[in-house]
This record gives sequence, C-alpha cells and structure tokens, in this order.
Amino acid sequence: MTSLVEARNIKKYFPLSRGFFSWGRINTVKAVDGVSLHVEERKTLGLVGESGCGKSTLGRIILGLIKPTAGEVYFNGANIHTLNREGLRKFRQENQIVFQDPFASLNPRKTVGSILRGPYIEHRPSARDEIESNVHQLLEFVGLSPPEQFMNRYPHELSGGQRQRIGIARAIALSPKLIVTDEPVSSLDLSIRGQILNLLKSLQEKLGTTYLFITHDLAVVRSMADRVAVMYLGKIVEQAGVDELYASPKHPYTQAILNATPILNPKLARARKRSLIGGEPPSAINPPSGCRFHPRCPFVKPICKQQEPQLVEIEPRHSTSCWLYDQNPTNSVRLRSRETKPET
Repeated sequence: MTSLVEARNIKKYFPLSRGFFSWGRINTVKAVDGVSLHVEERKTLGLVGESGCGKSTLGRIILGLIKPTAGEVYFNGANIHTLNREGLRKFRQENQIVFQDPFASLNPRKTVGSILRGPYIEHRPSARDEIESNVHQLLEFVGLSPPEQFMNRYPHELSGGQRQRIGIARAIALSPKLIVTDEPVSSLDLSIRGQILNLLKSLQEKLGTTYLFITHDLAVVRSMADRVAVMYLGKIVEQAGVDELYASPKHPYTQAILNATPILNPKLARARKRSLIGGEPPSAINPPSGCRFHPRCPFVKPICKQQEPQLVEIEPRHSTSCWLYDQNPTNSVRLRSRETKPET
C-alpha cells in the first residue's frame, strides 16, 4: 500500500523561560520525541494516547502548522519543509483539519455561507453562482438540508453536531487528500457521535480521503481506523492493524488502556483480565530514563530503568517498544519473559 504521509524521526521541543522579563531558559518540554510513522493512502491511521502525550502536536506538525525541532515530513514523496510558495499553497489545499471544538473553530461573526465560501474564494475563485452552487452541495453532502435553512445562520444558532458538520464541510471543500481529525467527537453528545463518525466514514468511501484520526477513545478508533499507533509521553510505543491490536496488544500500556475500555457484555467484562495502571504520566519536561513507561509498568525490570527500548517489528506489521520482547529485529521474534510477574 502506498504511503501518502511519512514522518521521520519527528521531534518537537518547547522551551520554557523563567518569566516575562527574563531571557533565561530553564527547561524544555519534549512534546514529541523521535516519532516515525506513515499514513497509507485512502486509509485511516488512529493515533491514540492519554491527554498530553503529544498526539495533537504531531498532527499539526504533519499539516505543517508547527515547525518541528528535528525530523522531516513527506507528503506524496515531497518534503513539506522545503516546498516553495506555490508548492506550499497546493499542499494547503490537499491537507485539512477538523478541530475538536466545533464552536471555537468557526468564526462567530460569519454566517455558515460565508464560512464555506472562504476556501473557494481563496483557492478557486470563480463566478458567484458557481460558488453558491458548491456551498449548497457541501451542505447537502454533510447532511444539512435544505441548505437554504443554514446559509444565513451564525455558529451560535446551531447545535454542536451541526457545527461539527460545518467544520467537516469546510475541510472537504477543496477535495483534500488528507484530513487530520483532532478529537472530532469528544465534545459531542453520545447521540450525535455515531452520526458524525458515520459521516466521516461515508466521506472516505465517496471521496477516497485519507484520515489521521487523533483520539483518546479506543472504542471510536476500533470503528474508524485501519491501523493504530499508540503514543505515550511523546513516543510511539506500539503500531499494528486495528484487529491485531485489539486481539493481541503487546505493550503493557496498550493492554492497560484496552482493559480500561468499557464492555457492554457483563460476562465478558467479568472474565477479562485487568491490568490497570495507576498514577499520572511523568512530566514531559523531565521524562524518566530508559523506558518512559517504567514508573507505571507492572512488568518493570532493571533494564527498563536504564535503557530505552526501540520500536521493532515483532510480528508482521506489528511493532512495539518494550523490553519484554526481543529488541533485535534480525532475530526470530520471542517474548523475553511472558512468565514475568508484576513487581509489587
């Protein structure tokens, strides 16, 4: 499968200064610290993790909204950080984002019609009648019909689900190849979430769109993604196909967050083995030595505290970074200590 997006060893560090009137730098927040991943064309990659793990920052770096401290992002084989003005303009048309908060992402002083006309006026200027026709088609496409009822409304006059549909309509206006969805349903009522997810899936089938789906909700990822990358404290700790990840998670962190996902069937819930983790993630300013998950890991070993594991493929298209598994990708895959008991 062809990769539409490839991120190579991305790092993003945010400096912290002493104060407003001080020039000194005292620390650095390592929001993203050496992440490599690829997004296959016409597929959905789910990027999951706890709040503050760096997943939203990574999404904005892939879109070129934030410049990385180190590393490169390739889109259709071209390095986005070396594009000229015309190349960058084309890149902007082919990459869009759907934000978490649909109200904050829409200009409260503009009507729905004005918001949706913007992409056409900026990138594809044409006759007014043609633009109006395109806007009407967009509204019908995202399930807001008849369009005449929404054209002259302001964002505050719409429900949360309707506002998110407007955000999606704006994102697909120029037929982008990649859409980054940053927690697109987390702020919506449960009754609306399914509608928005079904809309996104329908758009992918009709338009062939590629998604980078950022969320903390593993239940949502299971229904949307083809592959999943699990992120913890600025690093990818596991990558696999969605079915493989849910059937056989390898990293202790992945196992824990899957076990924390509610199951509707009470018999299955009682039978499921729990390996919940406690405490808060360590600070990104001063991450732990070795494996960053070791302060919370129930299977921690001495090497976990001393040396950082690498992300290696332990099964076909299934990678993890954990000292429980052989860290030499040239050797046959073997579990180092499946019998290991959690430390007390």
